[in-house]
Amino acid sequence: MRAAEKATHPCTKIEMKEFFSHSPEETKTLAAEIAKLLTGGEVIGLVGELGTGKTCFVKGLAQGLGIAEEEVYSPSFTLIAEHYQGRLPLFHIDLYRLGGRELGELGLEEYLYGRGVAVVEWFDYLPAGIVEEYLRVTLLCGADEERRIVLEAVGEWYHWIIETLR
Repeated sequence: MRAAEKATHPCTKIEMKEFFSHSPEETKTLAAEIAKLLTGGEVIGLVGELGTGKTCFVKGLAQGLGIAEEEVYSPSFTLIAEHYQGRLPLFHIDLYRLGGRELGELGLEEYLYGRGVAVVEWFDYLPAGIVEEYLRVTLLCGADEERRIVLEAVGEWYHWIIETLR
């Protein structure tokens, strides 16, 4: 299914899959595996407290798309970082500073409905209904560097993505 075929269905299926990472490298590897399945037009929402590895996850997505990890940083002050060096554009959006306010002025639609991959840190700050289908990635801290990573697929395309992961 290509990005253009990702139509919303009234009976949208929700699927969840859980992973455990014991290091930043393992988190990046999982994200890179997800990136290999992306075709453009996807929205990936990241949820987790400060320091849980959201930007680390984005670095792994970037690697999987052929973008140098060093190019990725947390766009807390710029709000949106655009990366065009990979096989698909990567739009790294950070809503932390906005806390759900002022979103209308950002023009997020061009990123959320574009041909690239939109990754939104602090996804919960995005008002409900702006995107109807997405992959929600929740990162939770465990002991030491361990992370519990929960993937929640909202929509058939995202369901296929998490079912395809090894």
